[in-house]
Parts: sequence; C-alpha cells; structure tokens
Amino acid sequence: MVMELPLEAVQLDYLMRDRITADPEEMRTLTESLRLRGQQTPVEVADLGGGRFGLISGWRRLNALKGLAAETGDARFGTVLALVRRPGEASEAYLAMVEENEIRVGLSYYERARIAGRTVGQGVYPDAGTALRELFRSASRAKRSKIRSFLTVVDALDGTLHFPEALGERLGLALAKALEADPSLAGRIAEALKAATPDNAESEQATISAVMQGPKQGRAVVAPTRERIAEGVDLATGSDGTLTLRGKRVDAELRAALITWLKQRDRTAR
Repeated sequence: MVMELPLEAVQLDYLMRDRITADPEEMRTLTESLRLRGQQTPVEVADLGGGRFGLISGWRRLNALKGLAAETGDARFGTVLALVRRPGEASEAYLAMVEENEIRVGLSYYERARIAGRTVGQGVYPDAGTALRELFRSASRAKRSKIRSFLTVVDALDGTLHFPEALGERLGLALAKALEADPSLAGRIAEALKAATPDNAESEQATISAVMQGPKQGRAVVAPTRERIAEGVDLATGSDGTLTLRGKRVDAELRAALITWLKQRDRTAR
C-alpha cells in the first residue's frame, strides 16, 4: 500500500546503494519537476517496524525532496509517498533497487559490479556468480560476463579511483585483464593517481592507461607533476615534456593570449 511518510522516517542507508553518483543535471531536472508538479511516483520502502522504513528504490526522488524541504521549508516537501514492500529476503530488496536503476537511468559496469560484490560481502548471496544471475537476471550472458570482469577492477581499485563510474567498457575490460595478469598493477596505479591527483575522469583514465602500457624505451612511466601557476590555472608537466593547463580560468581568452605571446616570442627569437 502507498503511505505518506515523514522524510525523517525513511532510512537512506537501509541498502548499499548501487548508484555511486547522481548526475547534477538530472537531479536539477527532477527537483524542478517535484517543485512544479509534486511527487508523481512513490518510492519503495521496507517496513522496519517502530515507524521506521528502509529505502529500497527512489533514492534520487527522496534526496530531491529533502533538498526542496531544506530550501523552501514548505510542508508539502516534508513527506514522501512510499509504496511499502515486505521483501522476504534482502536479495529481493536489492533486486528491486537494481531493476529500477537499470530501467530508468542505467548503471555503469563499475557500479553494477560494485553492488554485486557488496551483496556477496554482506552475505546476501553466496558467491559472485549467484549475485550476477539474480541481480541482472534480465541481462544477457555476455553482459553478465563483462560485469564479472569489472569485479576484478572493483576488488583491486575501489576507493582508489576518483571517477570509477566513468570507467568505460573497453578500458575497464582491458584493465581487468591486466590486473589478473599482474596483481602488482593495482599498487602502481594507486601511486600514479596519488601523484597525478586527476581532477576529471579523462585525466584519471589517461594516467591508468599510461601505467598499464608500462615503461617505454627503458624509461619508467612517471605521472605528471602539477603546480598552481596562477589563480585558477594549474600546470601539469608530463615526463615526456608535455604541458597541460587546467582550471576555471583556462578559457578562450587565455588561449588567445597564449597564442599571441608565443607568436611574439617566435618573432623576437628570429
């Protein structure tokens, strides 16, 4: 049955969430929809007794409502419409959560593997094979095989990667294969990422790829060094001499000024 519950009565961490991050633009869209039209679809909860409920699915909706309640103080955002489920086992609750995200927004391979691994660790399923078959029962065998490969990446690098949900299928599968062949690779990647401190997924993946490729021409792979050269401008210097500028002030105006300076410098050198 559907109930109207106070936000504080719903426990967000009842399950280990599969979604690592929420897309800011998607959250803004959802929040504005709730602001204008109210909640159209109930979340799903499990009755924990004593007036407490555990969230099964609807994490984004509940967080958007919490944000609106804090922003506006409007009483209509202080409650959530919830469909009360009574899953016989924890596995049913996890399945409901995964199925909702697979249908509505999709999960990355890393996120799929991470939740499968966590359910095994919590004793919900006896092994990874069972977790994959149950949580992703509608997926093809090939897709489940890829998720299993990503489990290797999760086991080795969870907590090390800054942008794990952005790890693509091709690089992720290659990384899984490399980690299986060389267990020490995880430590080298961790050291390289610590030195490089990547601020976006692209630079993180470039660092991972460089470590995977190994030393070239007898030289060890060295992660780029970074320094703040001006307010809003960071300079990364690669071992091969490449220079990369990043920051909020790295824009078209800076690019034009840099090109002008280089041309003037070149004319002076002549």
